[in-house]
Amino acid sequence: MLGRTANGMFWMFRYLERAENTARLLEAGLRMALTRDLVSSEEEWRSVIQTAGQRSAYEARHSSYTGIQAWNFILRDKDNPGSVLEMFNQVRTNARLARNVISSELWEAINESWMQIKEMLARPVTQSAVGQVVGMVRRGGTLVHGAMAGSMLRSEGYHFARAGTFIERGESTARILDIKYYLLLPSFSYVGSTHDTGQWDTVLRSVSGDRGYRFLNAGQIDARGIVEFLLLDERFPRSLAYCHGALRENLRALATLHGADGVSNQLMREADTKLANLTVDEVFDMGLHRFLIEFMTSNAAIANAIAEDYRFTG
Repeated sequence: MLGRTANGMFWMFRYLERAENTARLLEAGLRMALTRDLVSSEEEWRSVIQTAGQRSAYEARHSSYTGIQAWNFILRDKDNPGSVLEMFNQVRTNARLARNVISSELWEAINESWMQIKEMLARPVTQSAVGQVVGMVRRGGTLVHGAMAGSMLRSEGYHFARAGTFIERGESTARILDIKYYLLLPSFSYVGSTHDTGQWDTVLRSVSGDRGYRFLNAGQIDARGIVEFLLLDERFPRSLAYCHGALRENLRALATLHGADGVSNQLMREADTKLANLTVDEVFDMGLHRFLIEFMTSNAAIANAIAEDYRFTG
């Protein structure tokens, strides 16, 4: 497979995962903001923008954090390269670059989802329409993943796509958790309060983990339990442990197809050593922030190594 085709598959699904994650984050932020007074609502939107990694770009355009400004910036702002609209455009652009290796069903799912999202975001989004737009983005992601699962050969292209998915998904979960500890919580005096419980509920909703967590924990919102669930529970498909394991398997498959391990496989083994048999108590002893930064640094190094191993620029 040509490097630029592999790059297209990898980034197609990174952008798809990023768009879905941003939509989930926006949906959870809207739910929280609607229950707050004006000042608290603006703080909620500030945290959403920060978690999405778009604070500098947003503040270059806006001086306040009103809901309608925040969600339109995230969803459709033409000058925001991190908007959901632009990310889905990148999904389609990369699909076109890899058109010769993807199935017709996958292309149709991407193209149709793109056209629907583009039409919905052609004009400013009102509060009553946010849920509909977010739902469309999430459904588009589900359709694309389903089309790939049901129609793609388990060849190189499939494994590059899955590697991109789990690189991005692990990054998103780690970033959301890190922001919670360092930006979302205004004061340590809030720990254990109703405010704190609400923020942890937002974290779970941001990764679509609220129902799964409550099912496993009898509905109890507990910070330690949530951290363990999002970091180490291999049953949850957005936990760091699950993403880590899925990435490892797809890199192993690529190495087998190419007949040799690359630097990315070596880095993956090193990451395995750090994560194997880790407990949530050990994470807290180390410091959650330090653990998450190390995970994101390792994740980024593996992503860069994949690009080098398979000559994405070649």
